Amino acid sequence: MRDLKQTGFNDRITAQQEAKKALLARFKPKPAVPDPEFDKLQAKREAEKEAIRQQHELEKAEARRIKADKEAARMAAELEAQEAVDAEKRAARKERKQLTKEEQKAARDARYAARKARR
Repeated sequence: MRDLKQTGFNDRITAQQEAKKALLARFKPKPAVPDPEFDKLQAKREAEKEAIRQQHELEKAEARRIKADKEAARMAAELEAQEAVDAEKRAARKERKQLTKEEQKAARDARYAARKARR
């Protein structure tokens, strides 16, 4: 049964070498064919990156605008509150001055009445 194929030692060695070469040939890198769309692909990638960059820039600008609006609203509220405090202080000062004028008039009238009483 051993010699059914009638192969000798040299035949088996050659078959082994050919099988080994075929196995190694599978792992060798195949010559790459340049993709005809390569240049277009690069341009497409750059266009996508530019679109994404513009989108991010728009989002950043919107965020800055919202932040500026909030800051302006906060400043307006602070200014309004300060004006209210100032108006309250002015009203209190006017009231104090009015009282002082009335007190001064009363004192003047009292002096005048005292002078009239002495005569």
